[in-house]
Amino acid sequence: MTPLSAAVRMDFRLQRRYGFYYAAAFSAVLWIAVLVLMPEGLLNVGMPYVIFGDLGIVGFFFIVGALFFEKGERTVFALLTTPLRFRDYLAAKLTTLTVLALAVSLAVTVATYGVDVQPVAFVLGVVLTSLVMMLVAFVTAAPYPSISEWLMPSLVPLLVVNVPLLDYSGLWPQPLLQLLPTEGGLLLLGVAFRQVTLDGWEMAAAIGYPLLWIAGLSVLARYVFYRYVVTREGSQ
Repeated sequence: MTPLSAAVRMDFRLQRRYGFYYAAAFSAVLWIAVLVLMPEGLLNVGMPYVIFGDLGIVGFFFIVGALFFEKGERTVFALLTTPLRFRDYLAAKLTTLTVLALAVSLAVTVATYGVDVQPVAFVLGVVLTSLVMMLVAFVTAAPYPSISEWLMPSLVPLLVVNVPLLDYSGLWPQPLLQLLPTEGGLLLLGVAFRQVTLDGWEMAAAIGYPLLWIAGLSVLARYVFYRYVVTREGSQ
């Protein structure tokens, strides 16, 4: 068994222990209850917003919850004494939580909208948005010693990653908003629900640009982890 596969298995067990699956199921049921009451026309328009918003909950807050749970239980410190590398530690969290986000998104979509979506664009939109959300949350949370101290400052990055909704909705059409890493994933969700049409170059940009952000944020995540988590754990 490779270190990554072992880390993935451990993360699935920890997430079940922390109650993430119950929270995700509750979120899905809540969205479904709201969406089934919507008129069909409004539902068709609202689906990309709902999936995007739900990914904000699953991606942004769950990875932070996992990080602070592990810091509180000193599981992180135990991991530092094993051969597990940071890239495997982070990749396991991104993989397991992305699977959870995809499962919730599929459940909400199938239960309310049906299966008439473009599957490739749907999966890419969910995965890219989820990865960006999680990495932004991880990078901003690592410097804080507790989740209570992170909650108020977290509103700033959470607001920033949601700003592309203004451009997508037409409330504030602004080309500069396309520089934000969540713009591409949101456009792909629009393609999935047949609200947006992208040509070849636009599709490549919607996929490639978030991937560049994901690569950069992964490097930054490693830095803040060793700077703020490993150093503090080692000094205690």
